Formats: sequence, C-alpha cells, structure tokens
Amino acid sequence: MKAAITPKSIAVWFVVVAVLYLAVFYGIEFSTQRKGPWEVEFTSDNMGNPSIVIDQPKLNISSVEIIFTGEQLSGTNFSQKVRFDQPLTSFPAAMPIGEVIYQDLRSRPGVVTFNFFGHEVELLPRVLIVNKREIPWKSEMVVELSATNKPAQPPKPPKNWEAGRR
Repeated sequence: MKAAITPKSIAVWFVVVAVLYLAVFYGIEFSTQRKGPWEVEFTSDNMGNPSIVIDQPKLNISSVEIIFTGEQLSGTNFSQKVRFDQPLTSFPAAMPIGEVIYQDLRSRPGVVTFNFFGHEVELLPRVLIVNKREIPWKSEMVVELSATNKPAQPPKPPKNWEAGRR
C-alpha cells in the first residue's frame, strides 16, 4: 500500500518543522544572551578627575575601577552608566569619557575596546586587558593609569572594520 501525501500530513510536517526551528532559534538566542551586557559607569569627581567602574554580575565582576591619574575633564561630579547590550553603529563611538574603538556583542557580554586618553582598555569575559597587558578579573580591584604608562602608539579601530561590517 502506497503512502499518499495528504494536506493533513503536509500541515503536520509544517508544524513540526516550525516548532523545531523556533526551539533551536530561541535556544541559541538564550545561550548567547544569558550572561548579560557589560555595565560601565563613567564618573568624574569634584575636581574633574575621570574614572570608570566596570560591572558584569553574571561573571561575578563588580566595582572594578580604572582611575585616569593626571587627566582632567571640564565637567565635574557627573556619573553616567552605559550598558553594552546593543551594537553601536559607527566607530570610533564617543562615550562620556573616551571612545569605543571596537565591540563584538554577538555572545554577551562580548568584547568592548576603549580608547581612554591614549590608553587601550579591553573588556573580555576571561580577562581585562589594559595597554596590551592582561589583568585577571578581581572584584573591587582598582587600576590606576597615568600619562607615563601610555603606549607609544595610541589605540585605534581595526583596519577595514567599517568595510567588514557591510
């Protein structure tokens, strides 16, 4: 006896394939987004001395502060928190302090690279990289950067970054 392809069997297969597709799609989305974004608070004190505070709760990273010794901002006593949960559209992208020169947020928290007063600061899930030097993450850590420990070449976006995004 031959099995016939009926409208009912087509509809059942359509539903089965659609359910499997949605389950796989949302499973992948959940796995790439489950750890959440980097949270960076840009601050300055009453003298205009800038600093940033980095948090990533799912990785147990909290209150990692980077202080920019010897740098001055025109604004004082400000605080602005930025969550890196959406890709930026152009690079370099201005921030309250410094600029973002690279980001890859496909799998959160992803990678975010900054240029702060000539210092390259890169946030990766496994390690903090400051001026090409790896520093293991440790909550409540304080890193001081001054004009004397800037790299010779200022950080800049990767070549062909804009061309590669199209």
